[in-house]
Amino acid sequence: MSGTKRTGRILLMGNPNVGKSVFFTQLTGIHAISSNFAGTTVSYTEGRFKLGETLENGAKEFTLTDVPGTYSLEPTSDAETVAAKMLEGGAEAVICVLDASNLERNLHLALDLRRYNIPVIYALNLLDVAERRGISIKAKLLAHELGAPVIPTVAVKKRGLDELKRQLEAILFKRDGGTTGAIDGSLPTSCENCVLCPGKTDCDLWKTAREITRRVSLKKRPANGQSRLDKLGEVVMKPFPGLPIAVFVTALLIGFVAGAGELLRRFILEPFVENIIVPFFTGVFSSIINEGILLNILVGEYGIFVIGFEWILATILPYVFLFYVAFSFLEDSGYLPRISVLFDNIMRKLGVQGGSLIYVIMGFGCAVPAIIGTRASTSRKERVVISTAVCFAIPCISQTGALISLISGSSLLMFPLMLLFMLFVFILSALISGKLLKGRVDPLLIELPNLLVPEPRAYAKKLITRMKHFLLEAEFPMMLAIIIAALLKETGTIDVIADFSAPLMSRWLGLPSAAVEGLILGIIRREMSVMPLLALDLSELQIFVGGVVSLLYLPCMAVFGVLVKEFGLKIAGAISFSTTLIALTVGGIINQVARLFI
Repeated sequence: MSGTKRTGRILLMGNPNVGKSVFFTQLTGIHAISSNFAGTTVSYTEGRFKLGETLENGAKEFTLTDVPGTYSLEPTSDAETVAAKMLEGGAEAVICVLDASNLERNLHLALDLRRYNIPVIYALNLLDVAERRGISIKAKLLAHELGAPVIPTVAVKKRGLDELKRQLEAILFKRDGGTTGAIDGSLPTSCENCVLCPGKTDCDLWKTAREITRRVSLKKRPANGQSRLDKLGEVVMKPFPGLPIAVFVTALLIGFVAGAGELLRRFILEPFVENIIVPFFTGVFSSIINEGILLNILVGEYGIFVIGFEWILATILPYVFLFYVAFSFLEDSGYLPRISVLFDNIMRKLGVQGGSLIYVIMGFGCAVPAIIGTRASTSRKERVVISTAVCFAIPCISQTGALISLISGSSLLMFPLMLLFMLFVFILSALISGKLLKGRVDPLLIELPNLLVPEPRAYAKKLITRMKHFLLEAEFPMMLAIIIAALLKETGTIDVIADFSAPLMSRWLGLPSAAVEGLILGIIRREMSVMPLLALDLSELQIFVGGVVSLLYLPCMAVFGVLVKEFGLKIAGAISFSTTLIALTVGGIINQVARLFI
């Protein structure tokens, strides 16, 4: 708009799980840009929104930065380091989101923010959760204590957002109307222990946070007792019925992704690709290019515009989409941390904390964020153990989709058999790597967010962002693998390699020599180790052996790069060599032993 003027940055800050993403979505919409902070792999999200639309000079456009969740500005993790650096870089204002149901913990950050010469507005969020727990917060008194506006909000219901914008305008445009608290950054007179107060040199922020919470909070018994969600949040962490519920949720997740993905692939996407997209491109290129190698590379049996759509769109995309639908729901609901607590004792027997289970689940999406996520672990040993187990036993969702497509036409026992094998390899790899590595495993310390029904707009934004990232990050490597496959096929190189590898592929693994293409393409993307097998007429034994080799095969280039960056070339090389050797060894043993009984 011609009347819109762009100005500076506003930081959206708060502890993890306080609803920042909902504020971000409500203020900016679902269109956002996610980036890594310079020199790190810590990501943050930015979007634009306008304020002052009633001003004579027109609205101004601001950049809203969703800062990584942090508990403190004294960095103890990469995310907290990034948060502190963003503050040091300056901003027009800070919106600090507070959890009304856990106010004391949140006030530590709220008090710490006053060290910076940046105007702050506090959004007192999750008031509905606090109310159902019988907690009442005196917002005006809290504003006086903090020396800045405090806006009562329920972001998922858009409650308080208009007042939040009004207070922002009061600060940014120096307008009258900041009535909820001081807006000049002045310090409260009641903070007797704060180092920012004159003459004070020793500040205990936690003590101050506790005192303020006591003064501004009223605790009473909820009129209707505990809510159903609060009761459910406690129930799912008990061994019974928590464990059966976890098993049911896991089975439901697998059934949803595998079953619905198969239906979507077989009855919608495959017919669409085979009957519409492929014939269209075949007709276009055939009309302008004469028969020969170039035409075959484009629309031949392994043509880029044939297997590109068959592999990516029809075979992989439905499973990726449905996995993120389910995973994002479990993540936003607050259920995943509760599974971590529930399985802590079991995970400790494998040499890791229960919290590491979250990274394992993330690994089903992609190993890269799972390995990066282990940075939150408290010991290097635990990081390496989980990363090793993920590389050995956890297929990314693209590879999972390819495996489902491979085994879907086989016996009904094939899928559960593959799941049991995957579980066995995960346990074995974690136990062995835990024994080989020296180090400690600390007790589990994990925050339990409120159990909530995900807010639709924030949920949709996260889902769209994840799918966009998948397409941007995975599309190029997959297309590169497809181009290589087309070139190998049409130049006859694959036949030469197949003849050379016949003793390994045919005699040891019992697979057609053409399956060697999967070992080549799997270096680029793990799911590509499966895709060539789909075009082959395989027996049930060959399908299982091929699936096992693909599951255990070396990490793809992206995962190898992250392993090098996180742990060094030695560990990355050891994991890659071990996975490849064990994949070929175990696959061969299964084939040789099975043939004795066939």
